[in-house]
Amino acid sequence: MKPVTFSKNTLSILKNFASLNSNLLIKPGNVIKTITPSKNGMAIATVEEDFPVEVGIWDLNKFLGVVSLFNTPNFDFGPKSMKIKNGGSSVVTYYYSEPRLLSAPTKDVVMPEVNVSLSLSEKQFSELQKAASVMQLPDISFTSDSGKIVAMVSDLSDPTTNNYKVTVENNYSGSDFLFNFKIENIKILPGDYKVNFAKNVVGEFVHKGMSLTYWFAMEANTSKYGS
Repeated sequence: MKPVTFSKNTLSILKNFASLNSNLLIKPGNVIKTITPSKNGMAIATVEEDFPVEVGIWDLNKFLGVVSLFNTPNFDFGPKSMKIKNGGSSVVTYYYSEPRLLSAPTKDVVMPEVNVSLSLSEKQFSELQKAASVMQLPDISFTSDSGKIVAMVSDLSDPTTNNYKVTVENNYSGSDFLFNFKIENIKILPGDYKVNFAKNVVGEFVHKGMSLTYWFAMEANTSKYGS
């Protein structure tokens, strides 16, 4: 088989997927999927490379650490292991994990009816993440407010705590809503996103610069749509 070189985007996606799940099962082809251990988040990416065989990785961070040993690594995929090298004399033989040991998605997400959509910029989400970290706030909410859509980080368990708000855009849906998530669950690559919400169920984050989509479960008990 012809050796494969990972693009910068693919390496970034793998690093991001490692934050969602420590292991990964890559099926033959150019689509990579992962799911969080608690099954409250899933991601799918279409990459430039074509994987010729099924590749099971038990510890994705450790694998990426091995890859970082090489300046321009090439991957030679065999049936049970891959060889990682960069044209010199150094070679790593990396054995695949048994697929049955890995927590991989078993089916694709079928997005329910979308009730609200918005555009979320990298700058806006970065501001919210920074505020949540500095103010130690665990929750992020997207809500209607006087004809606008506002994103807010707060502590929903304590209504008297401080919060931080960013006005995202006009509320074109015309509906009243409050969609709540745990901000620690929303681990997305930097970039601008189209975000779609299915009421009280899920938020879909679609990257505008690459073929990459995430789905994160809402906090159903506290999310609301309509009057």
